[in-house]
Amino acid sequence: MDGGALVTSTVVRQPALAELSDSHAGVVTIIGGGAAGALATRAILRRTTWRTTLIAPESSPGRGVAYGAAEPWHLLNSRAGAMSADSADPRHLVRWCRERGLLFEATDFLPRVRFGDYLSAQYAATAAEAGARLRHTIAMATSIRADAGGFLVTDDHGAEVRADHVVLAVGSAPPRPPAGISEDALRSVEFVADPWAKGALDAIPADQPVLLLGTGLTAVDVALTLTRDGRSAPVEALSRRGLLPLTHPELPAPAVTLALPSSRTLAPLIRRVRAAVQAGADWTAVMDAVRAQADRLWTALDQPAQERFLRHCHRFWEVHRHRMAPTVAARIADLEDKGLFRVRPGRLLSVVPHEDGGLTVHVEGSPPLRYGAVITCTGPGPLPAAATPLIAALLADGQVRPGPHGMGLDADPDGRAIDALGRIQPNLWIVGPLRRGNLWEATAVPEVRSQVDLLTAALPAPMENQPR
Repeated sequence: MDGGALVTSTVVRQPALAELSDSHAGVVTIIGGGAAGALATRAILRRTTWRTTLIAPESSPGRGVAYGAAEPWHLLNSRAGAMSADSADPRHLVRWCRERGLLFEATDFLPRVRFGDYLSAQYAATAAEAGARLRHTIAMATSIRADAGGFLVTDDHGAEVRADHVVLAVGSAPPRPPAGISEDALRSVEFVADPWAKGALDAIPADQPVLLLGTGLTAVDVALTLTRDGRSAPVEALSRRGLLPLTHPELPAPAVTLALPSSRTLAPLIRRVRAAVQAGADWTAVMDAVRAQADRLWTALDQPAQERFLRHCHRFWEVHRHRMAPTVAARIADLEDKGLFRVRPGRLLSVVPHEDGGLTVHVEGSPPLRYGAVITCTGPGPLPAAATPLIAALLADGQVRPGPHGMGLDADPDGRAIDALGRIQPNLWIVGPLRRGNLWEATAVPEVRSQVDLLTAALPAPMENQPR
């Protein structure tokens, strides 16, 4: 059954507690309607007998921020062959496209909006198959409290749902504005804290320079959006090292076999990677081979080695690992040639309002410059500082704790949350980017898919007809 089928699952806007507190156990509540939430819901319904409640504000789950706010010119950063919803069926996405007359190959980079359509369709098809086993509450979860061996989840309508298990699939923590931005600047309309918020880029002036804080893939996407309809003033992107993501080859390089033994220190790993490239292996294939082993290698490093990697190697990993699609890289190169986009290395010192409008930005070693707008394009902020209200409440209650280096929440290898006292919470699960810290690769669809596989394998069978 496909996404065009009639969805027979229950969709609820404000469910009453009495509707859900019947005599049957066996309810998993999933919080989050992006890619991680949709993939987790799909897997749990297909592979287990649990009844499932999804709490998410999206009426059509699966798109989330990454695919819901994308424009047609935003492409995936991975090839279609890696992005299937089924790990055992890598051509599933390609077949889905071809069934709709979209002639993509496994080596192509799909538009992100099209991939959002795909995930949403997979969710809808599963919902139709699940029928009454799935209930989708269109709301935001605001609190999770322990209750009678399970949880009581409250949403922003004040409704409550009882659950035996809860899966946190809420995506990355939001970005934190860099230090040096004044309170007045933060409150100004010229400062954009979240470029993916609806309408965030609509009022950016085309005749004044714009500064992007960050030079990663988000900055690339924002630059493409700002220059889509013609522009007379340049877009600049600022980061400490001024490094843009590198580019995928037109076709995948031949795979390489690269055995990397676990090590507590960085030096042996770096030597082996360099030796493989110097021996003639394509660097993109080497990076892909390292990525496949990244979680094992990361967890084997001792804490000082992890900290050294974050200080000295992290950005170099990012630009090699998270690459631009060739057509995107060509568009960026064209903008650079026309003087409409440039990358600027440097350390941000301050951002304050300019008396004539716009913002004055001071970068170390350069005179202050005026910009019509400044846009945050950095990655997720650290925990607990960048926690959303729901995650902040869980941290305050001690139900969860920050993971290593504040990059996510602490969890065991299967994804069970670890509380403030270091105890595994057997009924509280984490899926998606919040696993980062314990894991290194936790944000892309292939890694989220693997997390979901582990979760469904570890989830115990429900105990039917047990009074709550």
